[in-house]
Amino acid sequence: MSKRKNNASFKKSNKEQKQHGKKKNHAAQKHQAKPQGNQGNSPNQGKKAVTAELTCNGFSNDGKGLVDWEGKQLKVPYLLPGETAEIAITKKGKYYNTKLKRVLKPSKDRAKPPCPYYYDCGGCQLQHMNSSAQDQLKQNTVDHLMKPFVKPEPIMTMDHPWDYRNKNHMTFGLTRNRQIIGGLYAQNTHRIIDMDRCIIHDPKADQIVHTIKGMMKSFKMIPYNEDSGQGFLRHVLIKVGKASGEIMVVLVAASPIFKGKNNFVKALTKEHPEISTILLNINDKDTSMVLGDQEKVLYGKGTITDTLCGMKFEISPKSFYQINPAQTEKLYGRAVEMAELTGKETVIDAYCGIGTIGLIASQKAGKVIGVELNKDAVRDAIRNSKRNGVNNARFYQGDAGEFMVQMANHGDKADVVILDPPRNGSDEAFLSSVVKLKPKRVVYVSCNPETQARDMKYLVKNGYTVEEIQPVDMFPQTHHVESVAKLVRK
Repeated sequence: MSKRKNNASFKKSNKEQKQHGKKKNHAAQKHQAKPQGNQGNSPNQGKKAVTAELTCNGFSNDGKGLVDWEGKQLKVPYLLPGETAEIAITKKGKYYNTKLKRVLKPSKDRAKPPCPYYYDCGGCQLQHMNSSAQDQLKQNTVDHLMKPFVKPEPIMTMDHPWDYRNKNHMTFGLTRNRQIIGGLYAQNTHRIIDMDRCIIHDPKADQIVHTIKGMMKSFKMIPYNEDSGQGFLRHVLIKVGKASGEIMVVLVAASPIFKGKNNFVKALTKEHPEISTILLNINDKDTSMVLGDQEKVLYGKGTITDTLCGMKFEISPKSFYQINPAQTEKLYGRAVEMAELTGKETVIDAYCGIGTIGLIASQKAGKVIGVELNKDAVRDAIRNSKRNGVNNARFYQGDAGEFMVQMANHGDKADVVILDPPRNGSDEAFLSSVVKLKPKRVVYVSCNPETQARDMKYLVKNGYTVEEIQPVDMFPQTHHVESVAKLVRK
């Protein structure tokens, strides 16, 4: 699950890199489509390139093609296995940068990317592959990583692998001739790609962003410049309740002073009456974080609700909520199946967040105990529990590993532990606490099968057997794949 949503040197998703990257190149430019990408193994632009004709012999975990050159294996973005291509290679120190110049022998799996910004943006990595090839790549990735345990089930795919993101974030800037542009950052930079549509975003959310961009000039909403510290509007964040239809708009500004805010709200909601709430978030710090600590509700109640697996969840600007609810229902459904709940079990929901998977499991469990470090998330989980009339779930703020050690020391028991850690997985301290508590079953939900496989090796060494592994495609068009596994104590 993509919490904080494959490969040790590529732990951050490209989406996170472009939104939170440290490189500061703020010369916002109008997008010009590129025939091929220039993403590589290190930032080595400016060095003289060697061009080689090479054949791709496989895939890396992050969706790049692999080639052998002068005794080294290099990654090449946008290259498919079996393809022969001209590749530009530059070297800086011990690192190599590659660029696909021209495909000489294309694969039958190659597709024309439907997004005109694909080679610039970097948020998606697999649009140059057809759907069946994308599915096979992700299946092969999980199969390879899980080879020491058990053969994974066929991957759960998405019927319509577009328009799925329920959380959209756009940034604004000025061109040299003072024209307002808005869109996403080009990969690994702070150069804004001016765009009106991202085809994995919710379409309605992009329409609202386009409307806001058109209103900015008349309401004197100058885009914020991170170099000079001047300007007002930094970002627009939109969250959509896919089931409820409710929409939240968050204006992230550098100052709390928003002249004409009432007229702005009136104009925006007239154009988009489907908007449920509008907030002003204040981020006046020199930071790569999108949201600041202060916020003010301008319209509506400040939150939206959505339904997942039959339960309602309240979503605030800072709430973690799964990006793709349609696939999340499949993922959580399999996780609850693997827990084998009969109505009597005590379940620990570690890294519980706002309580989604724990509350869903509570419908079939005897008792659920959720543990989460983030106190705001715990508050949301308690509120969601009450909203759904759940009486058999309790949520605690703290370290889940320490909590389980205390349970074991007091002689308390748990039948099932469900864990859903960040991308870097669980540490040995947490895993040892699971072993000490001795639950009958462990259900491990992961947004990074590589760290999941590493953690499961520890559990297998300490008395558990892996019985089932289910990959789920939560982020079509990207290299990310999620996996849920069932482990049983011997």
